Amino acid sequence: MTCSQEHRMSRRLVVSHTVVLCLLTLASTAAAQDEPSGFDRAWQFAEWYENEDNPVVQSMVLSGRFQADYARVSDDGVRHDEWNVRRFRFGAKWELFREFTLQIEADFNPQERDPFYKRLTDAKLEWAPNGDVEFAIGKQSVPFTLDGATSSKELLTIDRSNLANNMWFPQEYMPGLSVAGGKSGWNYHAGAYSAGEANREFGEFNGAIFTLLSLGYDLSEHFGADAFDVRVDYINQSEDPQNSFTRALEHVASLSLSVTDGVWGISADVTTGVGYLGQSDLWGAQLLPHVDLNERVQVVGRFTHVTSDDPNGVRLARYENQAISGRGDRYREFYTGVNYYIYGHKLKLQSGLAFGDMQDTANDGGSYSGTSWVTGLRISW
Repeated sequence: MTCSQEHRMSRRLVVSHTVVLCLLTLASTAAAQDEPSGFDRAWQFAEWYENEDNPVVQSMVLSGRFQADYARVSDDGVRHDEWNVRRFRFGAKWELFREFTLQIEADFNPQERDPFYKRLTDAKLEWAPNGDVEFAIGKQSVPFTLDGATSSKELLTIDRSNLANNMWFPQEYMPGLSVAGGKSGWNYHAGAYSAGEANREFGEFNGAIFTLLSLGYDLSEHFGADAFDVRVDYINQSEDPQNSFTRALEHVASLSLSVTDGVWGISADVTTGVGYLGQSDLWGAQLLPHVDLNERVQVVGRFTHVTSDDPNGVRLARYENQAISGRGDRYREFYTGVNYYIYGHKLKLQSGLAFGDMQDTANDGGSYSGTSWVTGLRISW
């Protein structure tokens, strides 16, 4: 593909992205007054059992998510197109003995079906003796960084940023012990987890133990905003070649904030990581503004910057990495997206157009300067 063809491709992607935004805005104007009572009834099918008088099992609900993508990446003659079932998870959650919650959920692959069962995600028992503290044991999410602490059900962008891709642990679910809670505006999360060799269940427990400490505070009353949250996360991990649940980072420190007031909001994240076993030290920043055009349509922007001290320390994002497999040492991205909320975060359409650039000083296959467009359907219950 020639340079002029690439430019025409980029223009077509921009135009198509704008058309999608206009169509969704018009559709939402026509449907803005409709009450989603039919969706309420449909989602109630996930609530299989509820009986507060039962001393053993108070409730059982189904849990899961289905996320499908279409992605197109173009970079100077290299093109990648993909239809992808991004996530398909299914499980259940039980409330037991009025203080315990058992959740079991697995990830499946209906697209390729070999293997159909991919892995356990959540497989944990939670104990909440009161409203201020909760303990968890088992395979569970490890929340740190702005996007890493946000469920894929509730992301404002079509996928997590490349900052999270490089410094968060994208396995996401790991066996461990944790405690979380909050009071008087403060909230905290602390845990110890196995970083050892990953498998589809609980791992081999043959690597290091890493710890997470997270502390946040709600500043909304001080600034008069609907929400104003500030959080500091810190990861400490011992160097071990068997660690495959995690990235090869000995220390990760992240400072994030999220502000929402009326129809607008902005989030930011600054994260740094100290590498080991050949992984360079990293630092990155992310800025994520959004505006609600009405109750259904939301416009989102994102700027991401990730850099490494040494060559080949930075990975490309998920779909960009399908077109260019090498690594570089400085990544920048400008993203614009539109979300159409049919039934809140439980049923929505998302579309995002990103202009990314990777500097590769080693000149060994990691250079990238291209356009990616990803659009998808998100369903969760």
